[in-house]
Amino acid sequence: MYSFEPNEEQQMLIDAVSRYAENDLREAAEEAEEHAKFPDGLVEKGWEMGVLQASIPEAYGGFGEYSSVTGVLAAEELAYGDLPSAMAVLTPNLFVLPILLAGSEAQKEKFIPPVIEMEWKAYTAAMIEPIFNFDPTDLKTTAVSDGDDFVISGKKTYVPYAKDAEMMIVYASVEGVTQGFIVPAGAEGLTIGEENKLMSMHALPQYDVELDSVRVPAENRLEGDFNAVLAASHVGLAALAVGVAKAALDYSITYSKEREVFGVKVAQKQAMAFMMAEMAMEIESSRMLTWEAAWKLDTDKEDAYKSAYLAATGAIDMVMMVTDRGVQILGGHGYIREHPVERWMRNGRGFATFTGLAIV
Repeated sequence: MYSFEPNEEQQMLIDAVSRYAENDLREAAEEAEEHAKFPDGLVEKGWEMGVLQASIPEAYGGFGEYSSVTGVLAAEELAYGDLPSAMAVLTPNLFVLPILLAGSEAQKEKFIPPVIEMEWKAYTAAMIEPIFNFDPTDLKTTAVSDGDDFVISGKKTYVPYAKDAEMMIVYASVEGVTQGFIVPAGAEGLTIGEENKLMSMHALPQYDVELDSVRVPAENRLEGDFNAVLAASHVGLAALAVGVAKAALDYSITYSKEREVFGVKVAQKQAMAFMMAEMAMEIESSRMLTWEAAWKLDTDKEDAYKSAYLAATGAIDMVMMVTDRGVQILGGHGYIREHPVERWMRNGRGFATFTGLAIV
């Protein structure tokens, strides 16, 4: 019998993140989406709560120990407030956690403390490629050994804050094996393209990135197991999907209890009640799969990577279904921007393409 009761420290973090998500992220979400810009200080306030810092050992500037379970608990709460804001707060995770999980001791000591010990700054990662049927274990971007360096060539897309990034991790294929490389801003041959125009998440700046024979020292190569990084991304995305879906369900329930159609509350209509019950069951199922996968990662279970993958693929289908039904329950009002369900539906549709955009 599994027990996923948060410990005291986790509960304190969850409570703090929950207050921030509901009081700050949710309040700012509509305006941020409309104007494609986060309010000043919003992301920085989330960073100051120390979600990432709590997962980093003191030796590298943090104040805790890495825990996938703690990460998914925090990610769900953040996404309940607003998905693009959550991803913005967690963007430095894309740089720090792969180094923690797959980097050498020297890399951890050199690259992690400057990110952890300062205010929020853009440290990011480039994994997704602009190709059909993208597979992170079969990348078209290549890294070729050349003396003491690696030469990286390829194209990436959906790279958060690439234009302002101090450094980024670029994932490339080394003789058919995916590995990460720490690439500094301004590296010769590194070009930041146009900002991506997406259906949703307008406030989170994402860019195309091109690498034309970018040379990085071999010491910047993350030689650890990429599957550990990918699994951390899978559970992170799954947790974010649960948060978005839960937001859509809660709003739908509140609306259906207040809205009357022909003198009857929407919630009293059997078809609507069954729909919301199914939404709730799907969310709880996905949440448990995500928590179990995170627990397996923390305890080094043999099937942890498989469980993380299954949690992510299940959550992708779940969040699309739940957010779509949220719009249906509101009827015509679901199509009006005054209600957030249409925004959550657009966000939900994107999860199938978000591999590598979140790591916990």
